[in-house]
Amino acid sequence: MRVPRSVLSALLLAAGPVLSLPTHANRTLSTRQSSSDRLVFAHFMIGIVSDRHSASDYDDDMRRAKAIGIDAFALNIGTDDYTETQLNYAYDSAANNDMKVFISFDFNWYHPTSDAGRVGQLVNQYGSKASQLKVDGKVFVSSFAGDGLDVDAVRSSAGMDLFVAPNFHPGQGDFSKVDAAFNWMGWPSDGNNKAPKPGGPVVSVQDGDNAYISALGGKPYMAAVSPWFFTHFGAEVPYSKNWVFPGDTLWYDRWNQILDLKPNFVEIVTWNDYGESHYIGPLSSPHTDDGGSKWVNDMPHGGWLDMAIPYIKAYKAGSNDVSQFVDEDKIIYWYRRTPKDVNCDSTDTTMGSADNSTGNYFMGRPDGFDIMSDSVFVVPLLKEAGTVVVNSGGVEYTHDAAAGASVFSVDMNVGTQAFALKRGGQEVLSDTSLMPITSECPCGIYNFNAYVGTVPASPIDSLQPDGLSGFSKGLKASCDAQPTLVTGQAPQTQAPTSTVGSDSAPGTTQAPASSTEDSEPSSTEAPSSTDIPTLTPVPTDTCSTTVGSDNGGNAPETTQAPVSSTEDSQPSSTEAPSSTDIPTPTPIPTDTCSSPAKRSEEKAKRTLVHWGRFRVEYEI
Repeated sequence: MRVPRSVLSALLLAAGPVLSLPTHANRTLSTRQSSSDRLVFAHFMIGIVSDRHSASDYDDDMRRAKAIGIDAFALNIGTDDYTETQLNYAYDSAANNDMKVFISFDFNWYHPTSDAGRVGQLVNQYGSKASQLKVDGKVFVSSFAGDGLDVDAVRSSAGMDLFVAPNFHPGQGDFSKVDAAFNWMGWPSDGNNKAPKPGGPVVSVQDGDNAYISALGGKPYMAAVSPWFFTHFGAEVPYSKNWVFPGDTLWYDRWNQILDLKPNFVEIVTWNDYGESHYIGPLSSPHTDDGGSKWVNDMPHGGWLDMAIPYIKAYKAGSNDVSQFVDEDKIIYWYRRTPKDVNCDSTDTTMGSADNSTGNYFMGRPDGFDIMSDSVFVVPLLKEAGTVVVNSGGVEYTHDAAAGASVFSVDMNVGTQAFALKRGGQEVLSDTSLMPITSECPCGIYNFNAYVGTVPASPIDSLQPDGLSGFSKGLKASCDAQPTLVTGQAPQTQAPTSTVGSDSAPGTTQAPASSTEDSEPSSTEAPSSTDIPTLTPVPTDTCSTTVGSDNGGNAPETTQAPVSSTEDSQPSSTEAPSSTDIPTPTPIPTDTCSSPAKRSEEKAKRTLVHWGRFRVEYEI
């Protein structure tokens, strides 16, 4: 049985095109392999790529990662019979694409003491390959979990100099034996492998940073950066688990913390773990499916990859100022497909009994759902200041954004989501998302994954047949196992029923600009809290809606404004449309849409809590 990776990590932590990079980052990787340099890795799951048949099947992943500044893939391996075949392909592809890789042993499968010799032998087998990452001239090796690993036995069995950077936990692993350590926990938790609860204890990501830095006593630290964490497996698999950790603006917040912290290494969690929803790699990357495609299909995350580009540049340059690394105007946005009060109990895949030996199975809505915000999150990456306009289900919001990177959120409204950038009253960029927000359960389930989009729009990214092979596992609702997003077929943009003006910057979370960006402060103190502005729509009587009940109740239906009658046409082109290619059709008259008045009513019953840069609403 596969034990969820975050289980061990959180519990043990509680117990104790080619980019133009800055001068520092333009050196070849071979000349930067020093523990004093800043390197970026991405966690890559070998266990789900048994359908790859040659090194060329890894080429696209290698090229994409290299192009945005990722230095190496951490190849997470278990003990599957295809592991070494896939490792050979990955190492060969990395060599062919001037990338680096290293093995990350998953101790859900290996035993820390009895398998130490086996671990060392595998390191020896691949350590001399051209694409093996070396730091300080030593073969780099890492892990997921592994407290209690006999590091001396690993070194002896490997028979070569190693740079050991495992996912040991403060108070559990022996930090005197390692060269560095990796902190997997990139999400706030309650300290017991669960999402924080309103009014309950919170272990922030910065708390984890501080614990590791203290335990390492000056040795290099590998910090995690992750955008999301949602999984929703029921009885259809033996490792049932159903949770969501605080996401919202985590990806933006964490990168700004990284610029402040300046750790030796950063590991993105993950490139391709689709079942846990923290993937930033493409859906089209070849992989098999254990049923996670139910919440992954039509849910690309490539916009998060785009957002990371200037941050990776700034991190490698030792800068706190991301604005100088923004090369083009772009809007990154993300949101969930449904408000959290939509009721899916009658058709959801987790509404039956399942194995709960790990304590991570919850029926219905995922554990942690109540602290997620019903919002659309927006990060403008701007070369110069501009006004960002968001039309969420017919409610139009305007927000003045500064040059560089900033973040804001608006209330989620059922309907089409459209975005634009204006300067001097003229539209510079615009696009309509292919994914509307609805009051219907997608494929009958509670889907708390994020849909991530960009303006200008990126090409369509779809799961391949192998990535949909387990789609129907456990499904109770009728749903086709195929991608549905079509270029040029965005839903009809709803005419605004109300408009919300910008407060012109005060309170906006803005990535810091620093005139001393090249300095190297030694402090690892977590950044101070900054509130994220939420623009609230003005009440309007032109719309009405009903809100679903909590788990176990009967949710009244919410009426969605009709979409264009021409939406079923299927253009053959798959080329990403330019912002001027997609006309805004005249809306069909309707008397129903998401009600800002109702949402304002809801907000009066909520309390706002902040920790670090995180913002949580909960009902009182």
